Amino acid sequence: MAAVALTVSCSSSKTPDPSKVPDATSQEVARVEPLSWWIGMKTELQLMIQGPEVSSYDIAVSGKGLSVKAVHKADSPNFVFVDVEVASSAKAGTYYLIFSRDGKSFKYPYLIQDREEGSANRESYTSADMIYLIMPDRFASATPANDKGWPGGQYVDGSLVPWYVPQTPDKVDRKDPVARHGGDIQGMIDHLDYIADLGATAIWCTPLLLDNQPSESYHGYACADYYHIDPRFGDNALYKEFVNQAHKRGIKVIMDVVTNHCGTSHWWMKEAPFKDWYHVNDPYMQMNALFAVYMDPHASKADRDRQESGWFVPSMPDMNLDNPFVLKYFQQWAVWWTEYAGLDGLRVDTYPYNEPDPMSKWCKAVTDEYPNLNIVGECWDYNIPQVAYWQKDNPNKNGFNSNLPCVMDFPLEHAIHQALNEEQVFWDEGLTRVYTVLAQDFVYQDLNNLMIFFANHDHARSGDTWGADPAKMKLALTLLATVRGIPQLYYGDEMMFLERKDCPSHDGAKRIDFPGGWVGDGCNLFTAIGRASAPEMYSTAAELHDYTRTLFQWRKSCKAVQEGKTLHFLSRMNVGARNITDNSYSFFRYTDTDAVFVYLNNNSEPRTLDWDHYREFVEGPVTGTEILSGETVTLKNGFSVAPKSAIVVEFKR
Repeated sequence: MAAVALTVSCSSSKTPDPSKVPDATSQEVARVEPLSWWIGMKTELQLMIQGPEVSSYDIAVSGKGLSVKAVHKADSPNFVFVDVEVASSAKAGTYYLIFSRDGKSFKYPYLIQDREEGSANRESYTSADMIYLIMPDRFASATPANDKGWPGGQYVDGSLVPWYVPQTPDKVDRKDPVARHGGDIQGMIDHLDYIADLGATAIWCTPLLLDNQPSESYHGYACADYYHIDPRFGDNALYKEFVNQAHKRGIKVIMDVVTNHCGTSHWWMKEAPFKDWYHVNDPYMQMNALFAVYMDPHASKADRDRQESGWFVPSMPDMNLDNPFVLKYFQQWAVWWTEYAGLDGLRVDTYPYNEPDPMSKWCKAVTDEYPNLNIVGECWDYNIPQVAYWQKDNPNKNGFNSNLPCVMDFPLEHAIHQALNEEQVFWDEGLTRVYTVLAQDFVYQDLNNLMIFFANHDHARSGDTWGADPAKMKLALTLLATVRGIPQLYYGDEMMFLERKDCPSHDGAKRIDFPGGWVGDGCNLFTAIGRASAPEMYSTAAELHDYTRTLFQWRKSCKAVQEGKTLHFLSRMNVGARNITDNSYSFFRYTDTDAVFVYLNNNSEPRTLDWDHYREFVEGPVTGTEILSGETVTLKNGFSVAPKSAIVVEFKR
């Protein structure tokens, strides 16, 4: 049950002259969020203000164009929520919130800004992009001085908002797989040229906001402050500069947001505005990771309640989005970061762990503000209809519409890993698994708005899964570059990074440091020279990197792959009286004028094309450019494809 706040009308008395009112101390106003706002936003502004007994003050705002519409008291007297109207006639500048009680007043500055031209209509990531996923702590360290964080004191963001930075307890120790390793925002900026050269046109970073857990804080998914970058990564201004520098190189930036849970070190865990700000379970209740309860017509209320209200893990309190003030907080938080930093899209962590109806409202609020903004949700399920359930406008029988434009294609990821590890295959095994997943595309509302991948930060390193076999990695990369959807590549998979072997297997051991990202590293895989002279464990790094670069640089201009249709073909072969599966897969991606033919051979022997098999699409022979070799080839009966390899041939229809 969501809390009901007491709404108090704002005072109609004349607003005091701010020049005659003293500034608030940090003991009087601890924080005001959002940190600032803009003129011309569709999202209505609701300030969350924290301070001792702050709800007992009359609150007004100085200056023309801003006015207090309503004041909402919370369960705690140390919080108050203020609805502020920002008129279209308002002028950019610093306004003041004025607090008055018993003849005493103090003021707090609040910045109102003009929006960047075209901000509301910003474009986002699409199937024309390739997304490069980075775990910042493990990518590159450019500023070792920030590794310890800040011991405390006053921090001023844009000379506007005081913020006390608590001691950051999780220290840097690169020998420890679950400690901080020191990667930072400047390190990412320094290697943007590498990312752009690889063919990536978008970057998704795992969270950069303050994560102040005493251990394993490096991943960032246990937020301690939703409005400030972790000081071990940099600060808000540097993050904004990172986005700016990425844009200069034609790279979009996607922010990883977590609405389902925070961390136990979040400042509001000491005192929350409402008793139901997050789900309180006594005794502790673990979520059940049972997404099916939302579409299951037979599901019990107990199972659904556990899914919605249980905690992800004991260190990550579960937020209560049924509380309208919590929902509003997260809606305008996403809008604030998009506007402040100039973001190009969002990725939502653990999407089905959130309460579905409030998250549908969250998505709608964000996309109402930015109609073209893409949002992808992590819906980790291998059941295709259950993934499709979460995509916007899916015709769900219960009438639910998530308003979530994009979902992550976990079924395809699972199929790729299974397929490439199967040698002796039966009817439904090997690369037929990929065929079978794509054969069920009829359940999705928008095929181009599926994020496709074969690994991310929550998975084992693909190189380990496939026995450090570069041939299998090449087949996976070829699929990633050519099937429908928005490809996402996990950092280092372009060179088949492997899990650390000098420590117990753990998520942290899989999230390895990028060699060359730290001063003193023995090799530098960011450079061609470093890749060419890499040690034995990276002996195929140069070859795989160049293979990846060739594919994704080509993909940037290939409309047939970016937005074309698919026609695919089963591979069967006759052995005596039996018709059995052949471990290969072929398909066309095409538009009215262009086509791409892809053939993947996961067999240990070469395969010879029977081009008559494809005559329904095009009569042979067909001459085109084989992308991976750059050679002109003619596809016809007898064309041979080497063992454990792929061909990608582009031609005009």
